[in-house]
Amino acid sequence: MAEQYNVGDIVEGKVTGIKPFGAFVAIDDQKQGLVHISEISHGYVKNIEDQLTVGDEVKVKILNVEEGSGKISLSIRATQPKPERPERKPRPAAPSGGGNKKPQQTSSPQGFNTLEDKLKDWLKESNDRQAQLNKRLKK
Repeated sequence: MAEQYNVGDIVEGKVTGIKPFGAFVAIDDQKQGLVHISEISHGYVKNIEDQLTVGDEVKVKILNVEEGSGKISLSIRATQPKPERPERKPRPAAPSGGGNKKPQQTSSPQGFNTLEDKLKDWLKESNDRQAQLNKRLKK
């Protein structure tokens, strides 16, 4: 007789089939569920057959049991410890000025220009460019 399965249970199963979207796992003689490709491993899985083969014994966690159809969603990933992320190294500071621009004069004590200061700089730069264009057109 089939055992009653609940969401959150961790059970042993056997891989019975592999498709591009996931693997079918029998959890007893009468019930099987699907492990979606995204639930196979913590890392990216491009090809399921690189991770599993038919006949493999796997530990799975029950994610969902649909009431009407009895479909069971499973996860292998949820039974494995999450890998620790390597500690990130701080990024080097980006060079200021970005090329041929003059370094900005800072007028505020916080070390950055306020929007008002930047607007004045942009307007001055725009007027300078417009004056240069006008000189070229007059020649």
